[in-house]
Amino acid sequence: MKIARFSRIGFILAAAGSAVGLGNIWKFPYITGENGGGAFVLVYLLAVIFIGFSIMLSEMFIGYLAKSDTVTSFEKLAPKNKNLWKYAGFQALTGLFIMTFYSVVIGWIFHYVVTSLVALPASVEEAETVFTTLLTSDAWTQLFYHTLSFIFITYIVTKGIKGGIEKLNMILMPLLMLILFGMFAYATTLEAFSQAVDFMFVADWSKITSESFVSAIGHAFFTLSLGMGAIMTYSASLKKESNLVNNALWVIFLDTTIAIVAGLMLFTFLYQYGSVPAKGPGLVFISLPAVFYEMGVIGNIFAIIFFISLAFAGLTSSVSIVEPMVQYLISRFNYARVKASIVVGLLFYLVGAVALFSNIDTFKEFLTIGSRNIFDWLDYITASILLPLGGLIMAVFVGFVIEKQRIESIMKPQLGFAFEIWYFSLRYVTPIAMFIVMLSLMGVL
Repeated sequence: MKIARFSRIGFILAAAGSAVGLGNIWKFPYITGENGGGAFVLVYLLAVIFIGFSIMLSEMFIGYLAKSDTVTSFEKLAPKNKNLWKYAGFQALTGLFIMTFYSVVIGWIFHYVVTSLVALPASVEEAETVFTTLLTSDAWTQLFYHTLSFIFITYIVTKGIKGGIEKLNMILMPLLMLILFGMFAYATTLEAFSQAVDFMFVADWSKITSESFVSAIGHAFFTLSLGMGAIMTYSASLKKESNLVNNALWVIFLDTTIAIVAGLMLFTFLYQYGSVPAKGPGLVFISLPAVFYEMGVIGNIFAIIFFISLAFAGLTSSVSIVEPMVQYLISRFNYARVKASIVVGLLFYLVGAVALFSNIDTFKEFLTIGSRNIFDWLDYITASILLPLGGLIMAVFVGFVIEKQRIESIMKPQLGFAFEIWYFSLRYVTPIAMFIVMLSLMGVL
């Protein structure tokens, strides 16, 4: 059977679609302002170059060389202890865990597209009440939109690399950029634009702490969609003549640019209409709806297209999160793609439904373990343990396990004099950084 391959632009847009997720829009802008603006941006860019780029290139290298699912890739490339190294392919399972609650969040976004069409909340207080009611009381609305998310994502993945994933990203990624850059262009005409620029880019070194460095490294890693096997699985479908370095740089450029553009646009709106920037999901589900209401008719239009763009970002990330596990079932168990997609889809859908109900007041008591409910446990385990552990394992595998000569034959012609810098970073800088991030997120440091 002929293996489907990404076109070059298809791969870049698919990998960028994987990287450009909800965190770009509601996390990056806030942590930038919170940690010294321009000072944090500089630290973040250094983290992207020395940590994010190092791991992304190693993940691309594994997928490109092995041309298989995550489990088989480690097993195939390990010169010895193959039965042990195949367990490093757990990254496919990490994506499945993430998808359980990510699908619920995409459901919230679908709901807010409809809310924007019907009636926006008139104040921050009202917006907070609306969101809290949805989250803690309205299980059936959430379940309905979670179901829509499951159906859409599963359908796209059943269509495969070319007919599903590449086609989706070739449509949604340009539309996402068009929407964000259009709203950004409008934001530059408002008085508060300069205030947003100051918030994000004027360097305040007094706010840079050891936690800022950890945040920069952690976000550089997470925002590039690393450690869950997505980039590895996509890279398995690259053509032989592909330039991994150029592809990685394009993905990083698009991901970082969209995060900055979204941040400037959002904070311009917030400052223009006197709203205080909220943290995390509160930024887009509480602060922004109230701001859009204050903007009048144009606010309704902006709210609709903004939440549509947010849905695009979530959906392009979702197909990449699901694909590694689908590929695993296809490669290791000879599942047909449709069957594999439905099995994986049902798994994240059913667990996601339980996670959803764990936020509902009526069921929370029965779906809480220790200090966290199921939804929060899934978020914590994936973000604090599995993702950084996946990055750490990849760095060690490429840096210490695969023969240097094999790596050099492919990467040195592409990296040139920078090969030794990248290789040193992969062996010594990246593993230490990922270990520190993991300990910090777990609350050990």
